[in-house]
Amino acid sequence: MGKFNEALKDFRQVCKIVPKDPDATKKLKECERAVQKIRFEEAIASEHVKSCTVVDFRTIDVEEAYSGARIEGDKITLEFVKTMMEDFKNQKKLHKRYAFQILHEVKELLAPLPTLVNVNVPNDTHITICGDIHGQYFDLMNIFDLNGLPSDENPYLFNGDFVDRGSFSAEVIFTLFAFKCLYNSGMHLSRGNHESKSMNKMYGFHGEVKSKYNESMAEIFSELFCCLPLAHVLNKRIFVVHGGLFSRDGVKLSDIRSIDRFREPPDEGLMCELLWSDPHPGLGRIPSKRGAGVAFGSDVTQKFLEENNLELVVRSHEVKEEGYEEEHGGKLITVFSAPNYCDQMNNKGAFIKFVAPKLKPQFTKFVSVPHPNVRPMAYANNIFSWLS
Repeated sequence: MGKFNEALKDFRQVCKIVPKDPDATKKLKECERAVQKIRFEEAIASEHVKSCTVVDFRTIDVEEAYSGARIEGDKITLEFVKTMMEDFKNQKKLHKRYAFQILHEVKELLAPLPTLVNVNVPNDTHITICGDIHGQYFDLMNIFDLNGLPSDENPYLFNGDFVDRGSFSAEVIFTLFAFKCLYNSGMHLSRGNHESKSMNKMYGFHGEVKSKYNESMAEIFSELFCCLPLAHVLNKRIFVVHGGLFSRDGVKLSDIRSIDRFREPPDEGLMCELLWSDPHPGLGRIPSKRGAGVAFGSDVTQKFLEENNLELVVRSHEVKEEGYEEEHGGKLITVFSAPNYCDQMNNKGAFIKFVAPKLKPQFTKFVSVPHPNVRPMAYANNIFSWLS
């Protein structure tokens, strides 16, 4: 959560109770360093007026020696995207000229979208929903092998947490963004709790982008993530969101549409809960184990659906042993698409296909595939690594 000032108080109290505990002492020192680092960054930031980072990709030269994917002219093509994906498999970087071009074009597509996007799935067509990917690029490629590449005829909705933890997050996000540019109606993207500056600095994406590209690009990603929609509704029947539902009854779809999403996620309120909340097996609401959002029961789900004339909630955000789980009497589905999460959980991944008009969920489970020997969190800030 990045609430280091609160954590600092707790660690100091723990060290008073067990002053000789080496682990508690270590965590206290690390937390003190984190607080100092954040205060320093805030002090620097306060001296400057925050403005949109602008990089004109057209002014960036492509060296003759560059042998990777190229965008001929100004149009992103399927041939370019396929070549780029193959380059990524071979651990080649996309030239920064084309990387910045993708970011420029995808922002033009994302920024005008509403906070709650209505997606129409015509009869006898389908859409596939994927959960968290978390930088596991080679598992993303496996999804496309199993289910086909995104296109207007084979649309996908990726439900947040594209990046962090896995150390191929740049490859994941450039692939998803390139397909969004190529097939605007064939690639839908929701914001997750990890599409935020604070999480990216803790869990690796910010450091990865700085390592593979530069600081300017990392800042552009932070701005871009604020353009991502917070939720989708399929055919006015299925509500799709990364986290979950709310700490109060009576929230309508119109309330979600009115959220100003162009910001970093707050610590409370509707936006926070959309990104952070989880279901629990009982009734009512209880405090979230995450320290953000709320844990909500089956009665909360049922009431939200009834009040908004919906049939189903699809969300992600949680590792599931089989890649998905149906909960709350079948009214809520969690889907998670990062198998063997962080190379240690041994879970399966899954995705869900919905075919109109019935829109009954069809589940596909899959296991992890091999990837290059780069450990998860390889680019994470060492100060924060104990949080993983």
